Amino acid sequence: MAVRLRPCDVLARIAYVAHRAAAEFEVEVARRLAGTDGPVAALEPRVEPRVYVRDGFVVTLWRYYEPVPSPELTPAEYARALVRLHAGMRQVDVSAPHFTDRVAQARSLVGDRARTPELGEAERGLLGDALTRLSRAIGDRGADEQLLHGEPHPGNVLRTRSGQLFIDLETCCRGPVEFDIAHAPEQVGEHYPAADPDLLRQCRILTLAIATTWRWDRDDQLPNGRRLGEQWLDQIRAALGH
Repeated sequence: MAVRLRPCDVLARIAYVAHRAAAEFEVEVARRLAGTDGPVAALEPRVEPRVYVRDGFVVTLWRYYEPVPSPELTPAEYARALVRLHAGMRQVDVSAPHFTDRVAQARSLVGDRARTPELGEAERGLLGDALTRLSRAIGDRGADEQLLHGEPHPGNVLRTRSGQLFIDLETCCRGPVEFDIAHAPEQVGEHYPAADPDLLRQCRILTLAIATTWRWDRDDQLPNGRRLGEQWLDQIRAALGH
């Protein structure tokens, strides 16, 4: 949960204490990125940059940015913001999970019928095959890897007076930049310098397979999540020619 605190105008991000490790990781990444030119939301400078624990919750404090009403980012603007983000992340030395760790989590969920009871067997096979085959194919390409945002989709981009800023850094991982670009609108890849179109296509299908898997988790709380999961299964079938 995110709460704007007044009159100090601070954004408080709140989670259950079970998510403390993720909150500490996010704070560490944000703290290190503050020394770069990366377009990321900053921690609140008036307090110590750390995780605060209160009554079974973890709280992190961030600078509040007044949103700027404006049209959606153009693909070129989005790509330029990603380029700056990745340039800043290349300057940061922080231990982060590999994108294949996220694939492994999704594969584990697909294989656990108790946690995905409504996922049909044909669909289970489709997702399991897509996750395994695409992850291996991406790794076999031997592309350069670096620290990534992990989920730089439009919901994690703020339009502010300071320009476009990326939020939700707890998803950071290591992998090829195409894994990040795959979360952006499709035309963004056309404006990202030197992006490999074939690798990007594979990453798009893989990230879609990961997101689709979460929608079939019995504990998924995304509104209309199951309906989205069905739609995305159809998209995966089409992309893989099934």
